[in-house]
Amino acid sequence: MRLLIIEDSEKLRTTAARALTRLGHAVDEAGSAEEGDQMVRDYAYDAIVLDRMLPGEDGLSLLSRWRSAGRDTPVLLLTALHTVEERVRGLAVGADDYLTKPFALAELAARLEALTRRSHGKADSKVRIGPLEIDFAAKSVNRDGSPVALTAREYSLLECLARRPGQILSREQIETHLYNETDSPVSNAVDAAVYSLRRKLCPPGTAPLLHTRRGLGYVLQEAEEEDT
Repeated sequence: MRLLIIEDSEKLRTTAARALTRLGHAVDEAGSAEEGDQMVRDYAYDAIVLDRMLPGEDGLSLLSRWRSAGRDTPVLLLTALHTVEERVRGLAVGADDYLTKPFALAELAARLEALTRRSHGKADSKVRIGPLEIDFAAKSVNRDGSPVALTAREYSLLECLARRPGQILSREQIETHLYNETDSPVSNAVDAAVYSLRRKLCPPGTAPLLHTRRGLGYVLQEAEEEDT
């Protein structure tokens, strides 16, 4: 997933970003509402972690502007305020979930996973595509009941495609989800990642699942004739 953390505490922001990066996510960071708002304009995110109290414009005001402008990216609101009234206010403005400080990084990751799952219309954490089963919560992959060992980058690519089964994603769309703004991937990075993932998902003698659409991009779906 491509995530954005908008939090003025550098220590908290970088700690959370590192934890989510270790789980295979591409994470961008912003320390103010102004910086975060600009990043939302520049990039597409699967979910945003937004601090309630920011220097300058506060988180609720920023979130309200996003919703008024039609931005529907899932937002998890962070706050040190524990009252019911505060939580209700945040949800009313447009937050999709709420997490009070201090919090466990494992809970943050789990809540973001649940948010993105719901945004893609999936109530279950598991997705099945032909013989392939992906468990987003456990970050596990099985084909015909046997585990498939993937690197963090390969899993991130698979997750990006599996959340949109049957949908063609261009190289540019995939790159946006795999890399944050500080990464500098080589020109063939996506193609190389697809090649590596395809070898592991579809060993010789098995039906293909990861297809190339020449001039368009890639799609994950049940076996069909390859066009490459």
